[in-house]
Formats: sequence, structure tokens, C-alpha cells
Amino acid sequence: MAKHDGQIVIKKYANRRLYNTGTSTYVTLDDLAVMVKKGEEFTVQDAKSGDDITHSVLTQIIFEQESKTGNTLLPISFLRQLISFYGDQMQMVVPSYLEHSMQAFTEQQSQMREQINKAFGDTPLGKNLQAPLQLVEEQVRRNTDMFHKAMQMFSPFMAATPQAKEPRKAEAKDIDELKEQLRALQTKLENLG
Repeated sequence: MAKHDGQIVIKKYANRRLYNTGTSTYVTLDDLAVMVKKGEEFTVQDAKSGDDITHSVLTQIIFEQESKTGNTLLPISFLRQLISFYGDQMQMVVPSYLEHSMQAFTEQQSQMREQINKAFGDTPLGKNLQAPLQLVEEQVRRNTDMFHKAMQMFSPFMAATPQAKEPRKAEAKDIDELKEQLRALQTKLENLG
């Protein structure tokens, strides 16, 4: 594949078509999403100006993924908090914080998978279903608490405002929704076993 600085180059033309210079084929945003999931590094360049537009194309992929399925990754409370940081004095800190949080979450996810494999490796599926459910609930709780504490660090007066209670209620609702989804998954798994 043709690469630019070790990465695949995707060119975006005025007609909004995307061209993979490595495979000499036109690709879609769905194709780029698959490349991201496979861990393939690429940059997207405006074909006319040569400007790097990778950020806007990745944002476009997220928008499409969020609108395609009923299972969104970005809760409304999170989106509102994120939007509120634009133009704020803490705007410069948020990207690195989010990047580190996602890295930590990815590492924790790998650890949870290992623990679940250990839990199910030697025993029947039905007996240890409660342990993985509790692990996931605890992980969600820890990640939510970590994010909330970090946001308070950036804005120490946030806790004193009445608006601060709204994100907590929304976070609790999100956790309840996750718990309900996990219970439904547990029921499905029990019916399989």
C-alpha cells in the first residue's frame, strides 16, 4: 500500500468521495471505520489543497455510527459537558484527559476480559454469570466516578451549582441503563446454557 510517513493516505475529493491511495480504490466511511477497528493507521487529505482533514472525517464516522444504531456510546450528559468545554479555559486540557481516560479504559477492558475468561474457563456458564456482571458494574461505576472527579478538578465550583446535580442524575440513569442491558444479556446467556 502507498503510505505517507508510514500511514495509508486517503484522499477526499470535492464530490465527497474518498480514495485509498494504497489500494487504488474508492472507500466509504464504513470502510474507514473497519480500518480503525483493525488498528490500521491512515490520514485523510483534501485532494485539492492537501490539508490534513483526518480529524473531521473521524468525527464524521462517529456521527454516522451514533446515528446508525440505537446503541450510542456518547450519553447526552457527556456530550453537553464536552460542548461546554469549547471556548473554556480548560479546553486545552480536555483532549489529553480524554485520551488518557480511553487508554485506561482499554487496558481495564482487557483485564476484565481476562477475568471473565478465567471465571468461565473451568466452570459451567450458568454458575459464574453473577461475577462478570458485578465486574462490569464496578468498572462502569469507577470510570464514571473518575470522570466526574476529574471534571470537578477542572471546575471546582461545578459542585456548588444546581446544574451540577443534573449530570449526576444523568450519569446515574446511564448506569441504570447499563445495568438493565447487562441483566438482559445475563438472561440471554442463562437461556443458552
